[in-house]
Amino acid sequence: MKKKGKNIVIIGGGAAGFFAAAASAEKNPGNNVMILEKGNTVLSKVKISGGGRCNVTNSCLEPGELIKYYPRGGKELLSPFHKFNTKDTVEWFEKRGVKLKTEPDGKIFPISDDSQTIVDCLFDSVQRKGITVLLQTGVTNIQKSPQHGNWTITSPGKEFAADAVIICSGSSYSIWKTIELLGHTIELPVPSLFTFNIKDKRIDGLPGVSVNDAVINIEGTKLKSNGPLLITHWGMSGPAILKLSAWGAREIHKKDYKFNLVINWLPGLNQESAKEMLSQVKNNNLTRSIYSFSPFGLPIRLWERLLEYSGIGRDLKWNNLSGTFMNRLAVQLTQSNFSVSGKSPFKEEFITCGGVSRREIDFRTMQSKFHKGLFFTGEVIDIDAVTGGFNFQAAWTTGWIAGISASSI
Repeated sequence: MKKKGKNIVIIGGGAAGFFAAAASAEKNPGNNVMILEKGNTVLSKVKISGGGRCNVTNSCLEPGELIKYYPRGGKELLSPFHKFNTKDTVEWFEKRGVKLKTEPDGKIFPISDDSQTIVDCLFDSVQRKGITVLLQTGVTNIQKSPQHGNWTITSPGKEFAADAVIICSGSSYSIWKTIELLGHTIELPVPSLFTFNIKDKRIDGLPGVSVNDAVINIEGTKLKSNGPLLITHWGMSGPAILKLSAWGAREIHKKDYKFNLVINWLPGLNQESAKEMLSQVKNNNLTRSIYSFSPFGLPIRLWERLLEYSGIGRDLKWNNLSGTFMNRLAVQLTQSNFSVSGKSPFKEEFITCGGVSRREIDFRTMQSKFHKGLFFTGEVIDIDAVTGGFNFQAAWTTGWIAGISASSI
């Protein structure tokens, strides 16, 4: 039986959509809340995220610190994070029976280590509130319709009247086109959070080899990052690479994902200080083979490749290491130059930089500055973050605020 409250239609059955629906129904149980999902399943991204474990959020509690993890949208999210932040997310799930754990790197996962736990919690939350979820219901048009409420949402063969529309469709080109027709600006969507394709004999055959800390930068730019780095079958990944891809998403896109990556495998050292360290190692290991150990803590296989690339033979001992070879090795240790030829998505977690212009949204309510009753959340907005649960936190926060605000118009 239809309730007598407002009709709230949510476009998109993902993290932000379900959170918006739950928040709206909880704020005003008399409202009729409906989720329209164009696919044949909901919460699919939640299901595959975090390698199937779902990185729900992060342990960073202070909004002023939290916004530093967002290459785009951090400034605008400061106020929303004061209303609903990572602590609130944890409390929301635990109140509904989901136990969470914080890992050493600050990432928060369900204790079950199974994303299905989060999917079930979200689905149960909307089901208990009597929220309708319609699958295979793609939206082809959204238009103002004062005579039937504020809005009419068109789907093939169907129309829905709504007092408020919350768009939670993520990176959807078709919805962005519809939003443009309503007068909003769409910032150019380009990939964010991707790994680098590199073909180079220094790393060929070394997938799985990693270093705990490296400093990387893109030659000829100010783009720089640091952190763990992982060698893969197709090139390089790891937090250092992913951070660089996020912060440099637009600039890297302009380069057509072809550029030179410079790596310092020994953070804190430059070419000269690395030579000094090599001289010390030489003096302490005169009769030992240069290939017999890795003096700086680098994986031995990577150390051997850097030696080979420097032209140092396998039979050479430290006491025979000339100044020329030492200089070449110092360059490889602190200024290794790799040619990047493309990108690959990070696992299956597709993140897009771009979307509805932040300037056109009131972040106190997530409502359009142009149209009353039109709200935006999550990745449909030009907001994105680095890995660590921050993209989900933006979805929870904006979804919650939009749901609360829409129920009160």
